Amino acid sequence: MIALDSHLYVLCDDKSSEQIEVYDVDSFRLLHCLTVPGLGNGGDIVVCGHNRCAYIGDWKHDSVHRVALSGNRVTQWPVSNEPACLSLSVTHGVLVTCMDEGHGQINEFSTDGQLLHELTLSHDIVSPWHTIQLSSGEFIVSHGDEEDSLHRVCLIGSDGRVVKSFGGPAGFGSQQMVVDRNGFAYIVDVNNGRVLLLSPVLTYVREVVSRQQLRWDPLTIHLLR
Repeated sequence: MIALDSHLYVLCDDKSSEQIEVYDVDSFRLLHCLTVPGLGNGGDIVVCGHNRCAYIGDWKHDSVHRVALSGNRVTQWPVSNEPACLSLSVTHGVLVTCMDEGHGQINEFSTDGQLLHELTLSHDIVSPWHTIQLSSGEFIVSHGDEEDSLHRVCLIGSDGRVVKSFGGPAGFGSQQMVVDRNGFAYIVDVNNGRVLLLSPVLTYVREVVSRQQLRWDPLTIHLLR
């Protein structure tokens, strides 16, 4: 789920669904649907206002689908490994965090699917999940899953190495996150059912949303600007 302008775009948690549902962000009224033919198993969605399109990561087919927000024109291109989460680069490209048995990668594509940049992460970044590019060109990456002993949010340099990190042994389980215009990061802590706020240097600030305030486990987050 992600918002753009006055619309909320929802990728349905249904393996047989090939549609994105579009709702009014204020009334939550269903406006229309965007059809994505051949969508195998949509893992994540991001919407780009600059290119007026939505990108969907397809776990089943190791690919990304691009859907025009008007006209519903759909294109698709492959990625080298299983795509986890998607985000937008500072130059309006799409960043794909790829999971691999040996190591993770961040792949940047143009809006028409041309591979622009490939960054291999250091080997201590196990099971990378979500990536956000900062205005400095550095990246914030969350990594770790249920089988890993290390769950962190890391600041990654242009060489793929860890500059700073927050987290540690299993218990803290970050998946998706968002960074505001001041560089503060909002982190979804799945294992503890809460949302944390970290400073631009990845130090703990406070708990923004507690477990008591959530009915279900949080999986994704989006800031309405």
